[in-house]
Amino acid sequence: MPCPALPDGFDFTDPDLLQERVPLPEFAELRQAEPVRWIAQPPRISGFDDAGYWAVTRHADVKYVSTHPELFSSNLNTAIIRFNETISRDQIEVQKMIMLNMDPPEHTRVRQIVQRGFTPRAIRSLEDALRDRAGSIVETALANAAADGSFDFVTNVAVELPLQAIAELIGVPQDDRTKIFDWSNKMAAYDDPEYAITEEVGAEAAMEIVSYAMNLAAARKECPAKDIVSQLVAAEDEGNLSSDEFGFFVILLAVAGNETTRNAITHGMHAFLTHPEQWELFKRERPQTTAEEIVRWATPVVSFQRTATQDTELGDVTIKKGDRVGIFYSSANNDPEVFDEPQKFDITRDPNPHLGFGGGGPHFCLGKSLAVLEINLIFNAIADALPDLRLVSDPRRLRSAWLNGVKELQVSTG
Repeated sequence: MPCPALPDGFDFTDPDLLQERVPLPEFAELRQAEPVRWIAQPPRISGFDDAGYWAVTRHADVKYVSTHPELFSSNLNTAIIRFNETISRDQIEVQKMIMLNMDPPEHTRVRQIVQRGFTPRAIRSLEDALRDRAGSIVETALANAAADGSFDFVTNVAVELPLQAIAELIGVPQDDRTKIFDWSNKMAAYDDPEYAITEEVGAEAAMEIVSYAMNLAAARKECPAKDIVSQLVAAEDEGNLSSDEFGFFVILLAVAGNETTRNAITHGMHAFLTHPEQWELFKRERPQTTAEEIVRWATPVVSFQRTATQDTELGDVTIKKGDRVGIFYSSANNDPEVFDEPQKFDITRDPNPHLGFGGGGPHFCLGKSLAVLEINLIFNAIADALPDLRLVSDPRRLRSAWLNGVKELQVSTG
């Protein structure tokens, strides 16, 4: 087997690397030569007291790790593959209250309660309101564009529908959505110096969300409404979410339901504007396969991690108990053993077994149907109102260890 030609010290979670690009060529090297590879790290650089992690890059192996929580825990070290080196273990432990960082059976209990807010019926009930909001968002972006027709697609379009959808879903007043946006940014952007966000500021933002959500839950217990909050805090038949659990669930929504969908929409727009034949196809035919290809292409979460609960074999490699394992969705979604011409943006791709919503198993994205709905609605609205949108400049990427994020994307109607 050939050895992958990675430079010494290469680390797929280096935030400087991900600010520049997603390392697709290096992923391809590993998939072919060493699909489960030890990536050494200096002590504490990721916030963990170990020497690195295993990089898992093949589609089949990412699925295997994802679907075997008894072997690969989300709870032991959380699902976040890299924090800042200044984070304390106590700060990491607090994050285990978030459902993303739970294992069965506790994860099963919480998910059974919260998933009632994401049933097909619940999502369908939001569709008309979100369609109207998508149209209004695009019209407002057009009205507020500069004299030459230019505007930032991220702040004027991509951020708005996910925020408004979350507000609609859990009954947050729309006027408060900017608070959720600000808090979630502070939690997710701790690696980007432009935002000057420290771990402490991020933790404070998380507590702001928890406090806000707890007050919202208390109000719904006192006076129930027809929203998900009332359902979750009054789920008597399966046990309530505690106030803390509900607060941490809203944190998950704010990041997983906001940051990821926003970045999928942004990357999708950039893909359309750099693949004009696909934009013409979409405007003409509106394929139902579009949203899934946008998520595969974007893969907003580059990676999560698991921790081995026992010595185990994966890809002819022995992973020791306690080792951290990075599952790289960006690599899996470009695996040529699964996707024909994975480097091609093709909105008619079918089937499309991408792992942009997770690799299956207990942590498969609860909000997939809502995200697909939002993506479809916003691009339909853009195609109707801004069919001749064009790219002004390359996207400005977020400095992050695990998010494929975009801070700014200048476009123009002129």
